[in-house]
Amino acid sequence: MYDKECDRLLRINTVGVREWLHQSSHYNRYEATPYKALDDFFEVYELKKTDRLVDFGCGKGRLPFYIHNRCGVSVTGIEMSGQLYQEALENQASYMQKVKRSNTFISFECRLAEEYEVEAEDNRFYFFNPFSIQIFMTVIANVLRSVDQHKRSVDIILYYPTSDYIEFLETSTPFELIKGVKVSSMHEKDPNELFLVFRLGD
Repeated sequence: MYDKECDRLLRINTVGVREWLHQSSHYNRYEATPYKALDDFFEVYELKKTDRLVDFGCGKGRLPFYIHNRCGVSVTGIEMSGQLYQEALENQASYMQKVKRSNTFISFECRLAEEYEVEAEDNRFYFFNPFSIQIFMTVIANVLRSVDQHKRSVDIILYYPTSDYIEFLETSTPFELIKGVKVSSMHEKDPNELFLVFRLGD
């Protein structure tokens, strides 16, 4: 009920789970991060107005709309599914009707995550297990290449992190774990119900 109410307030529709017609070992089903989990996380993690976040596997756009509304930062959603991308654009049209003019933006791109060209201003990257470790490694390599070209501090934000993602970041990259946020409102017995933030730089 809470998810539906939050959707209504934002004038969007992001509830539900979407299984892929052709199952892939590399791309996981669509399922949005619960609003209660986002509420918990953003009570203790701050985004500055100058931050730009990229949501890999954004689906219908719940996280981009939530962040834009709550934190007032620019967000880019990357989604490989043409159908989910179209639904994100429909949500955007509806959401923008309620938003006052802003200096920040929400944009969506229909492409594979590993094909996204990380921009110099992108400095926060969000993952809710959208794809396999192989694709995650490629995406992180793209982020690191961008940082080499344009020095800046960047955060990798993982929700419901897999051991593969964690091990890769800890053993094969310069990122360091700086924060873990347990989600109090969800299943008490699930140890994976948390956010982890890995940072490179200041």
